[in-house]
Amino acid sequence: MWALREAAAAFRRPVLLYSIGKDSGVMLHLARKAFHPGPIPFPVMHVDTTWKFRDMITFRDQMVSEYQLELIVAKNEAALAEGVTPFSHGSQEYTRLMKTVALREALDEYGFDAAIGGSRRDEERSRAKERIFSLRMPGHRWEPRRQRPELWRSVNSELVEGQTMRVFPLSNWTELDVWRYIRREGLPVVPLYFAAERPVVVRQGQLIVVDDERMQFDPGETSQQRLVRFRSLGCYPLSAAVASSADTLDDVIAEMESSNESERAGRLIDGEGSASMESKKVEGYF
Repeated sequence: MWALREAAAAFRRPVLLYSIGKDSGVMLHLARKAFHPGPIPFPVMHVDTTWKFRDMITFRDQMVSEYQLELIVAKNEAALAEGVTPFSHGSQEYTRLMKTVALREALDEYGFDAAIGGSRRDEERSRAKERIFSLRMPGHRWEPRRQRPELWRSVNSELVEGQTMRVFPLSNWTELDVWRYIRREGLPVVPLYFAAERPVVVRQGQLIVVDDERMQFDPGETSQQRLVRFRSLGCYPLSAAVASSADTLDDVIAEMESSNESERAGRLIDGEGSASMESKKVEGYF
């Protein structure tokens, strides 16, 4: 929680990014604890591509109402007007327009100088290069070689014109740490994390859940009911499920304790491994 308090004290206008997943749910809970009994002293922002699972949006609205959050919903309206979808532009260009560009534009529009998020170093290799306080150059560009050293909890939070900061309080957590904390604190999560029978298309070896009528099927494809759950949530055409019978929190944790596969193995937006993710981060992706 020290990183949250440091961000609130050091920056003129911070914002907490809320992706609706398990990590950002933990971040939201930590922020509430860090500033209790007062409210969270900065707004919460969701970058909405309009292709999130319906259960995610329902859950987001429930949290906003229950916790009385100041929510900003950011969208790339120009790309939406042009009809950009995961099917029309491919995963890489779609992600750039609907996530990276949308985030950069929103940070600039509202004048945020620090964005706090739930990224963890164990997710994939390029994220492991991040500091807890990760400097962004003008244009929100990430330059790994220009990151500042962090000695214990001593942080250089000074910014010059055009620079901003990304803050990752969960950097040293693992996926299993997150789930164990959720169990300890009794935190709610999106039901998609638990196994259930869902309509699934098997595409390039991945299990894609058909979440609404906008799904575009390839020739010969049909959906079938499968018992699946998600380890990582995002836009439904680009987030693969995993076959699983873990339908309780204890079952999910037991499954994680025996798993050697990365949770991002089902994220189609990652493209060609860590090099693809690193190129996105250089452009301003979170």
